[in-house]
Amino acid sequence: MSEHTAPTPGLDAAEIAEPGAVTVVVPTFNESANIRRLLRLITESVPARLPCEVVFVDDSTDDTPEVIRAAAQDCPFPVAVLHRAEPVGGLGGAVVEGIKAATSEWIVVMDGDCQHPPSLIPELVATGERANAGLVVASRYIEGGSRAGLAGGYRVTVSRGATWLTKALFPRRLHGISDPMSGFFAIRRSAVSAEVLKPLGYKILLELAVRSRPGRVAEVPFVFQDRFAGESKSTAQEGFRFLRHLAGLRTASPVARMVGFGLIGASGFVPNLVGLWALTALGTHYVPAEILANQLGVAWNFLLIEQLLFRDRRAHRRRWDRLGRFALLANADLVLRIPLIALLVGRFGMGALPATALALAMTFVLRFVGTEALVYLPRRRGSRARRAA
Repeated sequence: MSEHTAPTPGLDAAEIAEPGAVTVVVPTFNESANIRRLLRLITESVPARLPCEVVFVDDSTDDTPEVIRAAAQDCPFPVAVLHRAEPVGGLGGAVVEGIKAATSEWIVVMDGDCQHPPSLIPELVATGERANAGLVVASRYIEGGSRAGLAGGYRVTVSRGATWLTKALFPRRLHGISDPMSGFFAIRRSAVSAEVLKPLGYKILLELAVRSRPGRVAEVPFVFQDRFAGESKSTAQEGFRFLRHLAGLRTASPVARMVGFGLIGASGFVPNLVGLWALTALGTHYVPAEILANQLGVAWNFLLIEQLLFRDRRAHRRRWDRLGRFALLANADLVLRIPLIALLVGRFGMGALPATALALAMTFVLRFVGTEALVYLPRRRGSRARRAA
């Protein structure tokens, strides 16, 4: 097993300008077998002149919190454990809680499985101070870095594919970040607003870079280590959460949401046509068949919009309320389109084809605005208070 425990040559805590204190935030889920080794490595790696505290934010179902408290007795720096009964936002949500609890200007985020070498903690902070950076990323993809600890060709392929996809989707926000999938980085507390973060899963660096981009970014190379104990938390479910997270980040702006809304709407023609074919094949008259098949398209669109476009706004209304409002808007669009086409043809002399295209565009915009305003915008506080009075 390869190890990287020696401090980086040439670095000393005296090189780190004030404020040089650091809070190490470690999100954990069932990592009890790694805790003692991790704290020992941090103790060996962080110079005595660099004020340090470690904050574990724990979502474990095993004895990890008890192991942390016991191991903390031997540490020369403060160690805190925040155990969350509700793991909101996954490991990314745990990091946000750690950022909120941090008392130092510099926050270093790292995993609890010993794959991120603690020997780099002083260098991350020193690099940030020297470069006057708000974010310093430990990268596997610059000279001197390596992803050696990734087990198997499958995980390597997934990691590289995810890196390529995120950089392609966010070329401006991720400029200067070669490893947006890294879970090992340092950030200035003053450079991030935890309130704007909405993490989903474990890729918190991507969330930070896109929603709360610090002004200047620096990188240091690191060798991704072999896991010391336990099993990887990377699963197919986490992969799907990552894709949903990507979609949510990419559609955060109104224009991007409108484009996504249109693409999802276009995809709804598939279940609509399949349903129409099946119903007419069973002998159903085409008029009720069209009405029923349209509901399949509505349901398809609603499911995708809920997951990909408005996931962070779903708490404002109950699911059946949202579905009912969405279905009303979608069917009103169908009812409105026919008289609108008749008006364009009869009053303005347009041909049937361009009139249909224009009506589709107009009702699409109305449906998008209506969906945002009537289905997913928060209720006004005043109206809630009046109903409660």
